[in-house]
Amino acid sequence: MKKLTEPERNPFPYTDSNKRYHTYNYYLRRRYGGKCVKIPLDGGFSCPNIDGWAGVGGCIYCSARGSGDFTFPGLPVAEQFRLQRERMGKKWETARCIPYLQSNTNTYAPIERLRSLYREVLSLPDCVAFHIATRADCLPEEVVALLAEISEKIDLTVELGLQSVSDATAKRINRGHTYADFLSAFGRLRASAPRVRIAVHLIDGLPGEDRAAMIHSAVTVGKLMPDEIKFHLLDVLRRTELHRLYEAGEYLPLEKEVYTEILVSQIERLDPRIVISRVTGDAPPAELVAPQYTLKKFTLMNAIDKEFVRRDTYQGKFLFETNKNMSDISTLID
Repeated sequence: MKKLTEPERNPFPYTDSNKRYHTYNYYLRRRYGGKCVKIPLDGGFSCPNIDGWAGVGGCIYCSARGSGDFTFPGLPVAEQFRLQRERMGKKWETARCIPYLQSNTNTYAPIERLRSLYREVLSLPDCVAFHIATRADCLPEEVVALLAEISEKIDLTVELGLQSVSDATAKRINRGHTYADFLSAFGRLRASAPRVRIAVHLIDGLPGEDRAAMIHSAVTVGKLMPDEIKFHLLDVLRRTELHRLYEAGEYLPLEKEVYTEILVSQIERLDPRIVISRVTGDAPPAELVAPQYTLKKFTLMNAIDKEFVRRDTYQGKFLFETNKNMSDISTLID
């Protein structure tokens, strides 16, 4: 009898490889017919948690570039797009592009400035979708209405940085808004901009959180059925408050084996229709203090894949095993 390969033995339906979770690449290939390249852009925005509107100093882990460490700040968006596409084209085919306003809070500006910038992005060539990163406290009704308008022209994803459902954790990391604020923004987007996809960011390894707290965040967010969840492992970057805590011995990053176990435990509790758009981040090597193992991205991703196989689990397995009304995963396939 022929021995089955791992893809052939894989019980998870939303995959065409050995992955046992609903990857972003799989979603993009199914949606757009091939490889897509996400192109990070800096729109020149600030953040309410930096300029004093919601807080000062920003989140304790955030770099001075507001998570836009791989962008070209100060240049026009069209020029940034050209440079990024040229750089990425050395590695990937770039016929399908997804511009991503990533740095800081990209709905935090007067409505006419937002409208002008979004129109500029929509004029970029070969774009199949558009992503906007923002915060829950920067989505007033007029902005949501604009996002709804944009979503009629192109596939639009709004990425909401939540990080944790715990308000105690939010205060500890100087997040500047509450889980109630997140729920309010999530509800406005769903009700007033139904075509907008919502991606929620969660960070594992935040100060003061244990395994149970991290799993609780994933399960709680999963019940809302966002279109995507983006998992990050907390990185210690130079010249941040988290770096100071690390140097003082007041913070220790998660070990690779611990992170791998927690992440798989989170994903196996999520509905398989939710796209897992990231399982590890990309910190600038020169700025990363710890954990250093994240620099070997594919090694970490392979460890995650192996943990799924070792446990004979997959995205949603725990969910179905504990809910008799959802016992057959095959019924959810579109």
